[in-house]
Amino acid sequence: MVENMSPTRDTVAFFNDVELHDRPRSFVGISPTLGQLFKRVGDMRREANGDGNETPVHDQVVDIDGVNLEPRSLPLMLSFNNLTYSVKVRRKLSFSSVFRQRGNRLGGSAADETVVGDSLFTKTKTLLNNISGEAREGEILAVLGASGSGKSTLIDALANRIAKGSLKGTVRLNGEVLESRLLKVISAYVMQDDLLFPMLTVEETLMFSAEFRLPRTLSKSKKKLRVQALIDQLGLRNAAKTVIGDEGHRGVSGGERRRVSIGIDIIHDPIILFLDEPTSGLDSTSAFMVVKVLQRIAQSGSIVVMSVHQPSYRILGLLDRLLFLSRGQTVYSGSPVNLPMYFAEFGHPIPENENRTEFALDRIRELEGSPGGTKSLVEFNKSWQSMKNIPKSESDQQSTSLKEAISASISRGKLVSGATNNDASPSSMVPTFANPFWIEMAVLSKRSMLNSRRMPELFGIRLGAVLVTGFILATMFWQLDNSPKGVQERLGFFAFAMSTTFYTCADALPVFLQERYIFMRETAYNAYRRSSYVLSHSLVALPALIFLSLAFAATTFWAVGLDGGITGFLFYFLIIFAAFWAGSSFVTFLSGVVPHVMLGYTIVVAILAYFLLFSGFFITRDRIPGYWIWFHYISLVKYPYEAVLQNEFGNPTKCFVRGVQIFDNTPLGIVPTALKLKLLENMSNTLGMKITRSTCLTTGSDILQQQGVTDLSKWNCLLVTVAWGFLFRILFYFSLLIGSKNKRR
Repeated sequence: MVENMSPTRDTVAFFNDVELHDRPRSFVGISPTLGQLFKRVGDMRREANGDGNETPVHDQVVDIDGVNLEPRSLPLMLSFNNLTYSVKVRRKLSFSSVFRQRGNRLGGSAADETVVGDSLFTKTKTLLNNISGEAREGEILAVLGASGSGKSTLIDALANRIAKGSLKGTVRLNGEVLESRLLKVISAYVMQDDLLFPMLTVEETLMFSAEFRLPRTLSKSKKKLRVQALIDQLGLRNAAKTVIGDEGHRGVSGGERRRVSIGIDIIHDPIILFLDEPTSGLDSTSAFMVVKVLQRIAQSGSIVVMSVHQPSYRILGLLDRLLFLSRGQTVYSGSPVNLPMYFAEFGHPIPENENRTEFALDRIRELEGSPGGTKSLVEFNKSWQSMKNIPKSESDQQSTSLKEAISASISRGKLVSGATNNDASPSSMVPTFANPFWIEMAVLSKRSMLNSRRMPELFGIRLGAVLVTGFILATMFWQLDNSPKGVQERLGFFAFAMSTTFYTCADALPVFLQERYIFMRETAYNAYRRSSYVLSHSLVALPALIFLSLAFAATTFWAVGLDGGITGFLFYFLIIFAAFWAGSSFVTFLSGVVPHVMLGYTIVVAILAYFLLFSGFFITRDRIPGYWIWFHYISLVKYPYEAVLQNEFGNPTKCFVRGVQIFDNTPLGIVPTALKLKLLENMSNTLGMKITRSTCLTTGSDILQQQGVTDLSKWNCLLVTVAWGFLFRILFYFSLLIGSKNKRR
């Protein structure tokens, strides 16, 4: 039960099973209740009346099978000409290849041709070679070919997923070159892999997509109606309340998952839809249902371009245009109806009972394995195309500007997130993003919290690690005294505690790595801003960090016997929270740079070890060599470590070494107390000052001086630690800005 994506379009299509053949029917017997419901949604089309408070949706008249009864005067056509794309690949070095390369440089035979720019270690591989064609509104263009033929590369080229400068040729819509910004707004790209959050239900997944892609002028109730209509159109009603699932959680089937992937990208009803092998990995029935959905989308007024490996006979009947590729070259381009005539004239007629596409692909593979390759078929296709000389209605395309065509599509309800204006540029006709950033932040935060609530074991494991670490530290350093040994033990406790807060943040590493490709897919076509994602990611992390900080501080502060009372505890809690914040931000930044979890863990552990080494605990600042002192100041552990030292030893009246305790931690520490008193008396006479058993010799200020903690106050250390966290969040944003272009080079 599939139809175009607006809930106001064709309510009759919801009652039409996907297996039905396309044939005209009357509107008798339609449920008036459902029709009236969708008519109310269609009443929001106020733009035509000059009211811009709502965004228009479809109210065009269509028949039961989705074919418009109303003639289209401004059709859209996507054309591409001479698309060429090459990449550098490494050579497999061998003695024969080395001598062959040397012979070519010395003027070898023509059989050993090399491409300009090739070297001993690299060679140029052409993935697309002068590919041309067109895709029209209301039709499905299917790109076929064996693995490695260039299908996905061509889809990426049309969808602007190849870096500028690497692709040669032009892609035009109604004769005008497509700007990157405009293409992002009017199109959608469905990846081959189903990148979905496993713990969200089908309905929740589509609802979040609607909140991202549909404008805030559309009320919540109308967004829900649109999602419900989309669920019916995709045939997902029975799975609406089922979670997507993954390896560890049972969820929807593969075909349902694929239709959900399509649904989240077409919720805003794009004008152009690109799909990379949407039927791969599906059984024949599921694959047919998916392509049937795509046919309805095309008939609603969209251009659908998809790659497909080997379509079945039923799927072939749904396709309007075929483009066969072989090693980056076109071997057939045209209607499926002309395929038998094409191969018959080529000298390889297709048997009557044979699947036409299977026969064509098998014949292409045979030619690829022959000495001449598919060169003869490529040349025959060129002569066939020129011989047919099919008129392409260029005059119609030239008379219809891109702006007029897009305006007509929007007036029919396409691009729910768009609203026409009077700007001369087509790229200014629709907004870049459907919603302001604060709405994007709210939706992203809501989705993240819902995911976290569905997987409480992740936070539970992290909390357990913090509590276990705190318990071990509390029992190991139980009620430390104020002796010289107690001072050393306090220093060790603070160094380990502060470094542990950073190490426990390492579990944040796989969080973004698991979401990376979902993020890239959603931001590639402007579902939301990268800045919104970074801000919401930071805000959602704060409650967990506060709870972890409080748990660790409460477990260790009074058990260890730290100084300062309530005010000391509050600052201790704040600096632990700041350390968690800085550590979490640092690990999050690394997750935006490092693509693999294990590599990320290795880097995190190594860098945190260096931070601890240069923190000032193992060697004080004045003893660090000058060529390493810079590492001391960028150490994340340095600032919280110095802050807790000042919080503990900042009281100038508190004494830590009295009288005979001066001999502790020295060889004289084992001599009798009477002898120690005699030594103190002699020292008093020598120094000219009275030193008794109770004389304070070392205060907290002296310990801070000995440790080299004199640069910043404890509050400045707290601010610097917090600033480190903000810096790494900013760097995380730039890593997303630079590293998530999702384009081939």
